[in-house]
Amino acid sequence: MISPLPSRVVIGFDTSLRSTGVGIVAAEGNTRRALYYAPIRVSPKCPMSEALVQLDAEVARLLECYHPVEAALEGVFYAKNARTAMILCHARGVVVTNCAKRGIPICEYSPAEVKRAVTGIGSAEKAQVQAMVSRILALPPPLQNDAADALAIALAHLNRSVGILALRPKTL
Repeated sequence: MISPLPSRVVIGFDTSLRSTGVGIVAAEGNTRRALYYAPIRVSPKCPMSEALVQLDAEVARLLECYHPVEAALEGVFYAKNARTAMILCHARGVVVTNCAKRGIPICEYSPAEVKRAVTGIGSAEKAQVQAMVSRILALPPPLQNDAADALAIALAHLNRSVGILALRPKTL
């Protein structure tokens, strides 16, 4: 017998040009289960335009494969280096466009909101967040950094968009 699709599938992205973290989480009641988590890696030798094409193809493939109903991103941070910020925005645009073309609502959360939603502490260290993601999703540590961040973003969306803890995330 084929089991039905989970009631709610959320995809989280930790965007960057060379290693975009992706975490896909299924929510069934109060149970959270990781369906997929890995970075999308692009060679540093690849020109930016080609890197964006590769990122686009892989994001499209994952959206078609897992059919998420919602997407979550970490909010744009203020980088000290303008060039780095611009490159990040290009990668983020690829992700946002892919979701928008499929009608997938996109919300964004600040780093502190993600940390607070997963650990209860907005100033938690990266290791604490990764440990809680592993624990919540029953995944063996250590998790790859970008994938763990993406899972945390997806969990933050799930934890903060329902129930008594609901908040109004910034919708893109």
